[in-house]
Amino acid sequence: MTNNTNDPSLDVVGIGNAIVDVLTTTDDSLLERLSLKKGSMTLIDENRAKELYEITTNRIQRSGGSAANSLACVAQLGGKSAFIGRVRDDMLGEIFTKEISTTGTIFKTAPSSVGPSTARCLIFVTPDAERTMCTYLGASVLLEPRDIDLSVVREAKILYLEGYLWDNPAAKNAFIKAAEIAKNAGRKVALSLSDSFCVSRHRESFIKLVDDHIDILFANEDEITTLYETSSLNTALEELKKKCDLAAITIGEKGSILISNGKEMKINPFTFGKAIDTTGAGDLYAGGFLKGLADGLKPELSAKIGSICAGHIVTQLGSRSNTDLLTLINSHLEH
Repeated sequence: MTNNTNDPSLDVVGIGNAIVDVLTTTDDSLLERLSLKKGSMTLIDENRAKELYEITTNRIQRSGGSAANSLACVAQLGGKSAFIGRVRDDMLGEIFTKEISTTGTIFKTAPSSVGPSTARCLIFVTPDAERTMCTYLGASVLLEPRDIDLSVVREAKILYLEGYLWDNPAAKNAFIKAAEIAKNAGRKVALSLSDSFCVSRHRESFIKLVDDHIDILFANEDEITTLYETSSLNTALEELKKKCDLAAITIGEKGSILISNGKEMKINPFTFGKAIDTTGAGDLYAGGFLKGLADGLKPELSAKIGSICAGHIVTQLGSRSNTDLLTLINSHLEH
């Protein structure tokens, strides 16, 4: 709890790409036919997005985007969450708005009536659980400071920022403005580095962002080693300890590493069956972790909650849990 006289009414507010995830199961031959490298994420234009959308038949369409997935997880765990992101006033924009609202997440950013269409990510999931993503960013990257409901930022215990948006200068300005507002209100600011290529493109400004504004950092092994320009995870972790009070570094099926007040702790993974789709694993780890922190739990317990959420979500298609995550957490944690 902060010293601010106005107690926050929300647990987490997030800013990120508002993307409709279009998931489809397929085999390797389709990827070869479409000249897609398995396991990759490719940015595509609107025409290519329409073309790929037409050839997907068994579609699952859900509100997506990294931060949006994390906030939906917070809501599913009984938390109060809000999302800020840009959609267009089109069919997919409507799908995004309706679907994220069904998770219990507040979404009130007005749709744009001009410019590119709503962002979408076409995710081809092969039998080995690999996901191959083609992303059209569309309207999502047009987020500007004026799009941010500043009162919502002040109302949340934690502001959560998605690194993918760092490619857009206007969105970057929105991030910094929101972070300053959160700090002035006595709140915590969290960041997901999102993507190692994004980190390499903006390494210096990410380091400055972490130094100046970030209390809680999420990254995977590739992202954190890219940030500190080293091939050694241990070297990167030593650098991180100097810069960040609290960080969680996911290391795939090996679990995660928690950095808390200069100390390092291994968090074991939770396994709930065969992995069929890794979409959203890192997002749900962050969502579970942030909900734990918002509830005042210690970082180690929060990281375990994140690990349970991530361990479960890979056993199903898509990043919205089909089972009650709270029940799952309570049955696997000792209180």
